[in-house]
Amino acid sequence: MSISIPTPHINAPSKAFAKTVLMPGDPLRAKFIAENFLETPKKVNEVRGMLGYTGTYNGSPISVMGSGMGCPSMGIYSYELFNFYKVENIIRIGSAGSISMELELGDIVMGVGACTESNFPDAVARCPGKFAPTASFSLMQKAAEAAKVLGVKLHAGNLLTSDVFYSDDSLGLNSWLRMGVLAVEMEAAALYTNAARAGKNALCICTISDKCFKREESMSAAERETSFTNMINMALSML
Repeated sequence: MSISIPTPHINAPSKAFAKTVLMPGDPLRAKFIAENFLETPKKVNEVRGMLGYTGTYNGSPISVMGSGMGCPSMGIYSYELFNFYKVENIIRIGSAGSISMELELGDIVMGVGACTESNFPDAVARCPGKFAPTASFSLMQKAAEAAKVLGVKLHAGNLLTSDVFYSDDSLGLNSWLRMGVLAVEMEAAALYTNAARAGKNALCICTISDKCFKREESMSAAERETSFTNMINMALSML
């Protein structure tokens, strides 16, 4: 593919990103992380408002950039980071809705695998069967160790990456519940697929912000800030 740096979606020079990038969906959360957690952060991207920053954390280089919502958006940004900016590790840090009845608001879930109804993995992998998007074992080990050190309870299992946020099918999630899927989000399958194709590492860590089967239960703005901080600290501790 004849694409040069800067890429169409990232207006940054070739060495603008660290080897590890944290990716929240919201670019404003990337800005918040850069300004409140990183040392000497420098803005390296703002194309289409998808803010990206590079700085250090405890002396180690680290970047943070938004991914946007859904597989197509995550697919574009993670592809360019892996393949053109030589990023080795992308850790998605986002929110998810619980499917499992055992999860409470504020719990942190690590996606070992990403089930999906999206065609993104098939379009990229082009295998004679169904490709199963999974996280990198090395990053899962680091996440588990970081959670242990910080005293954070970490749930691990399958996520559902869905292309649909609003749906008329109110019973559809029951099938995923029966198969032990923990929570639903919208980006992990694309991230894991791109990482596999590029020979790189990826992990999705999410904070439970609402319950799919109890819509009246959702986190307040203050609760989101506190719980998301726990997730951010855990991801940064993986460096």
